[in-house]
Amino acid sequence: MTMEALPKALEVDEKSPESKDLLPSQTASSLCISSRSESVWTTTSPRSNWEIYRKPIVIMSVGGAILLFGVVITCLAYILKLGDNSLKVLKMIGPAFLSLGLMMLVCGLVWVPIIKKKQKQRQKSVFFQTLKSFFLNR
Repeated sequence: MTMEALPKALEVDEKSPESKDLLPSQTASSLCISSRSESVWTTTSPRSNWEIYRKPIVIMSVGGAILLFGVVITCLAYILKLGDNSLKVLKMIGPAFLSLGLMMLVCGLVWVPIIKKKQKQRQKSVFFQTLKSFFLNR
């Protein structure tokens, strides 16, 4: 390949469909902006506690229900006299539900203090913004 043919080959590669995929698109930035604007932390209207803590409460409730279901299934596997196949299935499914329910319950429990911390940070931020605007507008 000569030196003159090399730039022409590069120009063809730059116009290829693969190179168009590498260009930055505006959809990613618009998705970030739209998801950020709908956040609990950026809205100015006061929200009720139910609106703020609804998702963690639902996650904890579902996790607790799955955990209890796993406990029941595991207990039944060891108490009932069943066939070998059904006993194997219950002994596999019971601990799976136990672990899934415990994971969801813990995620919901950890989510609550995170929300409280974010709320405190937001309140401090709003206070300092009003204080800053008060002194700068004089």
